[in-house]
Amino acid sequence: MQPFPVVCSTLSATHLASFLQQQYGMGAGTTCRLLRAAINHAYLVTDGNQKYVFRIYSYNWRSELEITEEIGLLRLLKENDIPVSYALPDPQGDFIQQIPAPEGMRMGVLFSYAKGEKVLNYSAELHFKLGEIMARMHEVTHNLPFNRVQYTPAVLLSDSFESMKPFIDADTEEMKWMKQAQQQLLQQFNNAPAFSFRNGVVHLDIWFDNLNIYNNEEITLFDFDFCGTGWLLLDLAYYQLQLFNTEKEPGQYDLKLNSFLKGYESIIPIPEAEKQLIPAASVSLYFFYLGVQCRRFENWTNTFLNETYLKRYITVLVKKLYEHWQLPS
Repeated sequence: MQPFPVVCSTLSATHLASFLQQQYGMGAGTTCRLLRAAINHAYLVTDGNQKYVFRIYSYNWRSELEITEEIGLLRLLKENDIPVSYALPDPQGDFIQQIPAPEGMRMGVLFSYAKGEKVLNYSAELHFKLGEIMARMHEVTHNLPFNRVQYTPAVLLSDSFESMKPFIDADTEEMKWMKQAQQQLLQQFNNAPAFSFRNGVVHLDIWFDNLNIYNNEEITLFDFDFCGTGWLLLDLAYYQLQLFNTEKEPGQYDLKLNSFLKGYESIIPIPEAEKQLIPAASVSLYFFYLGVQCRRFENWTNTFLNETYLKRYITVLVKKLYEHWQLPS
């Protein structure tokens, strides 16, 4: 009897250690441990004193071209002294490994290890430094040709809203509010002077979970899986969204946001037109990531992703941020 087809498998860390020993010439004592199983699976690889992260992309999530573009971007950023985790080739010079998983061929990439640790609430000084890093990254990626998704208002708001519909009834109060907010946000995008916005490659996922801090000083960015093209202000908007969500102590949000923006503008001034659109863009990114969760439902530990979860997410996070920015109702 043939094995029953699957849609999302978790590959054995023990067998991956043997695979990596063979593919990369690592030592016999190499170990591999699953770090996170979400849309992509990340494994911590240890070979003696050396550490790496091996990412296995989910089946039908990214094409080989998209992954190649991500690898090239990381190489470019590293060459320009932007502190990022970057892809490592095997002895044959190949960056992408083909892995015949039960659901089909999956692709894996070995990345350099970002030393340090994730820190939820870090100092205003480090927010300033991260603002500098983002601005320097944007200097490199401004108008850079890049063959990946383009983050248009339709992608952020319209496509994402459609992805949510199978999971929450359109007649609920939460979805009625989302529909109204979506229309208001699209109107703001349509009225914005887009010709004056800077375009380029954006990370679109810079927050504490995708950076490590070493010795309370060194910052390393990683997980560029959502990189694509769009207005550079989207990175600023996403950062502010996450800062609003994580900084709960009175006064800390404003203090750290101002420090981050000062760091950014010590490298590049932010055009006033971009500043005006950041509130709408930040809420739109909530739409986008809700859409991602729904589209990739089968990749998540998905008992939480149900109508109750979505109602709470909309009310506690999306609506709260919308009201914080005093966007049109």
